[in-house]
Amino acid sequence: MLLTIALFLGSAAAIYFACEYFVNSVEWFGKRLNLGATAVGTVLAAFGTALPESAVTFTAVAFGQTAQQKDIGVGAAMGGPLVLATVAYGVVGLALWLNKRKLRRADHGVDVDAAGLARDQLSFLAIFVVKVALGLVAFTIKPWLGLLFLAAYALYVWREINSGESSAEEDDLEPLKIRPGNPSLAWAGLQAGLALGVIAFASHLFVGQLEAIGHFAGLSPHIVALLLSPVATELPEIMNAIIWVRQGKERLALANISGAMMIQATIPSALGLFFTPWRFDGTLLVSGLITGLAIIVLWSVFRLNKAKVDSRWLAAIGLLYGLFVAWMVFAPEALRTFQF
Repeated sequence: MLLTIALFLGSAAAIYFACEYFVNSVEWFGKRLNLGATAVGTVLAAFGTALPESAVTFTAVAFGQTAQQKDIGVGAAMGGPLVLATVAYGVVGLALWLNKRKLRRADHGVDVDAAGLARDQLSFLAIFVVKVALGLVAFTIKPWLGLLFLAAYALYVWREINSGESSAEEDDLEPLKIRPGNPSLAWAGLQAGLALGVIAFASHLFVGQLEAIGHFAGLSPHIVALLLSPVATELPEIMNAIIWVRQGKERLALANISGAMMIQATIPSALGLFFTPWRFDGTLLVSGLITGLAIIVLWSVFRLNKAKVDSRWLAAIGLLYGLFVAWMVFAPEALRTFQF
């Protein structure tokens, strides 16, 4: 057990430090491609950090030998958006709240593109509603609808890259860690690739130790898979957000989460539709409903507070994850496993 705890803490530390290298490299990567700060967060950073959990989903649904193994992939496709919409935004809000003095902020206001984030929430919600609805019905051509999810993400990437936003301010750009000075695109890409390799390996190790700790604590595999594992697989996005908040770059932090949510709404959904029946039980439906509620609250926060978003509102959104925890702990087994 001591070895498990040591590996658990060590892998978490490795993820954090690797994320520092990743966010540093992705900013330079965006600068060399002349991308705006929002596009760097929503496209480059989000796609990079979403690769590990997308790989988990693909492996489970494409190569799983049993229905239970494929269900793990479907659960990951639903658990990721839930964690991002609640825990990730909550962590950013809490970090901004706690770092108010360090960042020399006069109030709890957050420097973000509120209109753009509100638009992203609506886009995500529209896709997510279709994603959940498809889990409640069965028909012959349903697998082919996965292509529409891939097309939706491609359209989102095109819109973000062509948004017309100017590139991030060079004054806030720290030197590339492995190549200070004026690094080329290749050096930025090399550092990003190395960091992602460490993140992927450490994330896999972290999830394994988390499952071992859950087993030692007497938690059922179902609770570990649906409650703890999604938080662990979304840890790179959360770590990225914390690092950018510490640097006073909350625009990048929130853009990274928003972009990761769009990936989770489309690519894992497409994989699930291609390789599984994509049918939900009671727990998956509840996770979808809570995710939708969180998105509506986020849209309201960004839409109604364009001038200044309060970090305390973002922190409070993290509490919605408690609704899912309560469902998993207190709901009768018959309701949790009821198949639609």
